[in-house]
Order: sequence, then C-alpha cells, then structure tokens
Amino acid sequence: MPTLDDSTRGRVLFGGDYNPEQWPEEVWPDDVRLMKEASVTSVTLGVFAWARLEPRPGAREFGWLDRLMDLMHENGIGVVLATPTAAPPPWLGKLHPETLPRDEDGRTEWWGSRQHFAHSSAAYRRYAAAITEDLAARYGRHPALMMWHINNEYRTYDWGDETAAAFRRWLQIRYATLDALNSAWGTAFWGQGYDAWDEILPPRRAPYLKNPAQVLDFKRFTSDALKECYLAERAIVAAHSPHVPVTTNFLPLFSGVDAWEWAAHEDVVSVDLYPDPKDPLGGQYGALVQDLTRSQARGPWVLMEQAAGPVNWRGVNHPKPRGLNRLWSLQAVARGADAVCYFQWRQSRQGAESFHSGMLSHAGEHGRTFQEVKEVGAELAALGPKVSGTRVRADAAVLHDWHSWWASEQDGRPSGLVDCPRILRAWHRGLWEAHTTVDFAHPEHDLSGYRLVVVPQLYLLTDAAIDNLLGYVERGGTLVAGFLTGVADEVGRVRPGTMDARLRELLGIHTLHEWWPLDADETVDCSTFTGTLWSEELAAAESATVCAAYRGGELDGLPAVLRRGRAWYVSTLPRPEALRDLLSRVATEAGVRPVLDGLPQGVEAVRRGALLFVLNHRRTAVAVPVPGHHRDVLTGERVGGWLTLGRYGAAVLEATPHRPEARELTLSPG
Repeated sequence: MPTLDDSTRGRVLFGGDYNPEQWPEEVWPDDVRLMKEASVTSVTLGVFAWARLEPRPGAREFGWLDRLMDLMHENGIGVVLATPTAAPPPWLGKLHPETLPRDEDGRTEWWGSRQHFAHSSAAYRRYAAAITEDLAARYGRHPALMMWHINNEYRTYDWGDETAAAFRRWLQIRYATLDALNSAWGTAFWGQGYDAWDEILPPRRAPYLKNPAQVLDFKRFTSDALKECYLAERAIVAAHSPHVPVTTNFLPLFSGVDAWEWAAHEDVVSVDLYPDPKDPLGGQYGALVQDLTRSQARGPWVLMEQAAGPVNWRGVNHPKPRGLNRLWSLQAVARGADAVCYFQWRQSRQGAESFHSGMLSHAGEHGRTFQEVKEVGAELAALGPKVSGTRVRADAAVLHDWHSWWASEQDGRPSGLVDCPRILRAWHRGLWEAHTTVDFAHPEHDLSGYRLVVVPQLYLLTDAAIDNLLGYVERGGTLVAGFLTGVADEVGRVRPGTMDARLRELLGIHTLHEWWPLDADETVDCSTFTGTLWSEELAAAESATVCAAYRGGELDGLPAVLRRGRAWYVSTLPRPEALRDLLSRVATEAGVRPVLDGLPQGVEAVRRGALLFVLNHRRTAVAVPVPGHHRDVLTGERVGGWLTLGRYGAAVLEATPHRPEARELTLSPG
C-alpha cells in the first residue's frame, strides 16, 4: 500500500491549490517562475474543474490539463491531482435534477456554488465515476503525479427521496428487523412505532423535537454514504495507479463525517486548517487539529489547505500579521505535517473567493504575502531532510468520538451551551498550556502506550469502550473524565443511574442525583477554583477522595472533583487557568513531563524525531530556558542555555556537542 513517504521522498512538500483554468494560459510560465522562487514542490490541480473537463455530457477536454501536467513535470513540481466531483457542472443538475441535494424542508440546493450533489443519487455517482475513470486512465502513470485528491471537503447533507431510500436500506442492514429498530429508536415514546420500512424517512422538518435516535442514525448514515462516494472514486484511481497514495481533505473538527472511520481508508490523511489570526488562542486551536489529524494518520500527515493571509468567510476577515504564517506553518511541521500547502496559489480576481488570500496575493510578487511565502518555502526545503517521516511522541491521549458528538447534539438536551467542540477545545487548551504533548484516540483504541488518558466529554460510550477504560486503569493508567461522560449507550439510550454503573464505581461516584447546568454568565465556587457551564449534584463513594467541593448555593459541600485511585472525575468546567493547573498536577503524578521545563505561557515546545521545535505565539519577545547545547537548523546558529524568541519567533533545534562559543540566540519572525 502506498504511503505519504512515496510522495515526500525525504522532503516537506510545499505548495497549494493551483487553479490555472481561471487565468489565460500566457500566465502559466510566470506562475512556474514564481513557484520555483518560492521553493514550491507540489500543486493540487483540478479540484473544481469538472465543467472545464466535461463542458457537456460525455465530452472530454483534457488538452489544457495535459499541458499543465507536462509543464509541472518539466519544472520538477509534483502534482496532487484531484477528482473534480465536489463541483458538478450546471448541465448535470439541469439534466438530472435528482442529483441536487434537498434540505430538511424539501428545498432544492441549486448549482451556482459547490458541493451541490446528492450523495445517494445514482446519476451523480455514475457521472462522478465516469469522469474519475477517464482522469485516472489518462494520468495514472504520468510522471508528475504524486498523489490523488478525491473530491474536496466532503460535507454534503441531503434529505431527498433517493437518500430516503438509501437510508432505509442502511437501516435494514443495521437492524435487520423493524422490532429491533423500534426498540433502538424508542419509538414507543410519542407513538412513533414503524410497521413498514417505507414509512421511515430522514429526519425532515417536524412540528417539535425530532427523535434523537433517528437523528443519530441519520448522521451515521450520512457519513457512510459520503464514504461510499469516496471509496468508489478511490477504487477507480487505485486500479490505474496502485503505486500512488490517495487522500481526501478533511474539514477541521467537522461533525459531518466520522474521521476515525474514514482515515482507515486513506493512504494519506490530510486536513484544511484556518485559525483566526485575531484569536489569541489560534495557535492552540491549530495544535488541537494537528494533534487530531496526526493521530488519525498514526504518523505524518498533510496540511492540504491554510491561508497565507485573510480568508473571506468570517464576519470580519483579518490578515495574518508579519511572521504568523511562518509560525503556524512550522507548528504544523512540529506536530507531524510532512506537507504544508495553501488555498490557493494565485488569489482569484473573480468568483466567491476573490477576497480569500493566495500565496501570490493581489499585491503580486513584491507584496509582503509572497515574500513571506518564499521565506517559509526556503526554510521547509532546508528542514525537510531532517524531519520528513519522523514521529511525534506523546505520553498522554485525549479521547474523542464522532458518534458521541452526534448523540450529544440532540435538541432536547439539558443545556444548549454544552457543545462538544467547545468542551474539547477547553480541555486541550488546558493540556497545551500545561505544555503536555498529546495524541487523540478513539475510546476503543489500544491505550496501553499512554501514561495519561483524558476524556473531556464522551456522552455516548459503547460497552466495549467502557471495558477499555476500566482495563486501562486496572493496568496502571491514569484517567481524567469530564462531566456528561458515559451517559448513553450505543443507540443513545440513557443508562440507568444517568451514568454507566461501572464508570461510576471507577470514578468514585455513589450517586449522580441531578445535573445543574449553568447559564452563560453564571459561575460556581468550587473552593479552590471557579467552575463554569455545568455542575452536578453528586454523592461520593466511600472509596473516593473529594479533591474540591462546591461552596454555597444548592450544591454547598458536595463534591466538584473526585478521585478514586488513578481515576479522576471533574463535574464542572474549571476556568482555563484552573483546568491547566489540575491537568498539570495529574500529568506530573502520572509521569508525563513537558518537553521543556520552565516554559513561559504562550510558548510551545514540541519534539519531533531528533528535533526540538520552540514556537513563540506571543506578540512580544520572550526568553526560553533550553538546557544543553543545540544548533538551530533554520539559521545554523548555535544555542546554549537560553533562547530569546522575537514576536512570533521560532527555532528548530538539534542537539550538538558542547562548544565554548555557543551563545544566546535571538530569533525574530522571518
């Protein structure tokens, strides 16, 4: 099976989406000249080119793409070739209206944008397979081809009739009988019992709350239906070029597809990542997505898209300050990326994303954006031979599961403020600020390689997952679990006692009497810290230690944080500094140490292979203690004792023998 190594070949790939069909062909040679100046090694072609490749049903216009593929090869630039199936041509929707998705109100989503396809439409799948087949047959052996890119950011929902039929087939496979489905969905409530399969519909608009088990299964089905589209195209390109790895780019922390399941079918795992430059925790959000993607890949991965400057889809689209593009690019490499790419090469002058930045912005080759892109490309070219293919080691894991996320989103939940990404980001932030390197893992994964496992919130846990957590602690692991964990079983049914009895025993909970969600501006005093968002009326088991108690109000004197041996339970969301301190304490007790001691807040240190990445996310300079003697791979300078990083500064250090001339080094962005 091909791997990312087959594409990188000892390099960190650098480039981005290249959409030359938007420009006169006379521009292409100038693009290549500037790409070479920027040390570009790969471009993604054809992502939205279906209408250009097939302007009318059955027609094929490959001449322009032939010339592009040859041009890239002649200039030593590899091609990530996309199947263009995320943007069907207008004629397809006109000829086959059933290929267009419908929303939950039955309204058609028309062409004129992208992702306007019904995933379960037989006609869409037939035409998508045909264009993919012809692309693969023509370019599967082209020397420029280094990777296949299937579709783009799979995210389509559909509630139409063809999807309804496919949903019923999926349910018949899952449950076999209507009795089993009615039991799993709890249809006795509100008299929803089904007597025939054709009575079942997707969860379309209803007068009041929808059946949460039906909604959960529809989300599972949608992920599987989109995966069928991906697998069909993957099989076609793999048949023509079995030596070329295949990927599809995930949206970051996106609820629409089960990325654990999808990643198992990818040769290369890739993601698109767009932190807000104005967000003071943009670096932490980036670290979260990077850790999750690396864990799905079980090794190096691809940053398929990022922005060189502003995006165009936020309410206010801020540019990146000088140095931030470099910092976040190096952060991705530090956390396992073997390719750093952008959307897109040349900023579009027309269309819906003409204000989305490109590597070559509207300011042109003399603009700041392109000058910074050149610096990043040169540094990654120098870094590649030392870092490509190496691993990031983590002694701690954060558990995350898409099925639990889906189940926790039901409309009738205790608090609409409790949101899975919000909770996940808060806990990851605590670990990031405690300078703890983490992997992510599925709750049924083998956890034996970790000293510490953190469960921010897993509302739904299967019996197998619960057994896995119990076994992990029994074998000497340390577990920290947050509120609303283990509430529901696989079908979303609330477990007796509002938490699985085995988990309650593990975590030292005798009785969970009641949940007490908090308002947006409400807090709770937990004696040694302040809690937010949530609180619980708990009775501790005799074997448990109360580490913090609620003070005042209805919960006065009741436990807020419990510990039973190596298992901890946190029944609220501590404020950030308190959660950081708690996780730091637990990690230290579990034997999990930061890469560097004494790191200032806002400074990140990650070890990848033999290299130590030190990254300053602050807007001011900072001094960092770095014991031993090192050489900065980016500059060649020697570092000993202390490292001073300027605003958004970064260093990539390799250990060296002691030399007397080693001195403190100050590094500024660029």
